[in-house]
Amino acid sequence: MSSIIISENDFLKFKEYFYRKTGMLFEDSKRYFVDKRLIERIEATESDNFRSYFNTLRFEASGDELQQLVNAMTVNETYFFREEYQFKCLVNSMLDEITHKKKDNSPIRIWSVPSASGEEPYSIAIYLLEHWSGIDKWDVEIMSSDIDTKIVAQAKRGHYSPRSVMNLSKPILDKYFIPQGGGYQICEDLRQAVEFSRVNIMEPADVRTFRNIDVIFCRNLLIYFDDTSRRQAAEMFFDSMKAGGFICLGHSESMSRISSLFRVRKFPEAIVYQKPLEAL
Repeated sequence: MSSIIISENDFLKFKEYFYRKTGMLFEDSKRYFVDKRLIERIEATESDNFRSYFNTLRFEASGDELQQLVNAMTVNETYFFREEYQFKCLVNSMLDEITHKKKDNSPIRIWSVPSASGEEPYSIAIYLLEHWSGIDKWDVEIMSSDIDTKIVAQAKRGHYSPRSVMNLSKPILDKYFIPQGGGYQICEDLRQAVEFSRVNIMEPADVRTFRNIDVIFCRNLLIYFDDTSRRQAAEMFFDSMKAGGFICLGHSESMSRISSLFRVRKFPEAIVYQKPLEAL
């Protein structure tokens, strides 16, 4: 058992610092989780105590330890075809509008954030291949980002447990996956079809290259933010999207409670949010 103690004052200092860096705010109910991860990093860096570790965290020029801590503090659990109704909405409704208004042959750009271990962006790719006739006529770019460097590397490898693929039919598994090490690895073609990157959406420099996005999937990320950070994220997404583009949130999230920039679109399959066409 560790002899390192995280005091109430330590917790408050860390919480405020982590919020400024990432936009994520830990409630008091997460205290045990935060303390456990902090103590693990204090011991891993051979720091004497929280104060010594916190000084390293704040003043380390490379930012390597901050990234290690971010990796430890983020929770990444998902599975293929999660909230499938939004993928149905993508192929049955959203893409029809997007392609109808396109006046050039530029690629359709889809951004999945956070990537977690890759199930969502790979699900999008599979769904397009299986259910969208336009895939033969249009170039599609699928990008996916996460603040956690380890999870981005894991997503690039594309290796999954049986639980991750539990919602996939045997024909889909046989077509796109290779059995490997008690689990499954997604095929090389799909691994090459998704561009993964490390991005902190609270850092303007990180998101500057994401422009002219047609569809954003940002599901179950904003629940970790407070109202200020949610508004900041919404404004960033708005700036990165094409006029008429769509954003999909998690089933418990509502853009209407975050920002008035987007309009609500009620499709047969799902409620999504749209950047108005007049925002050209």
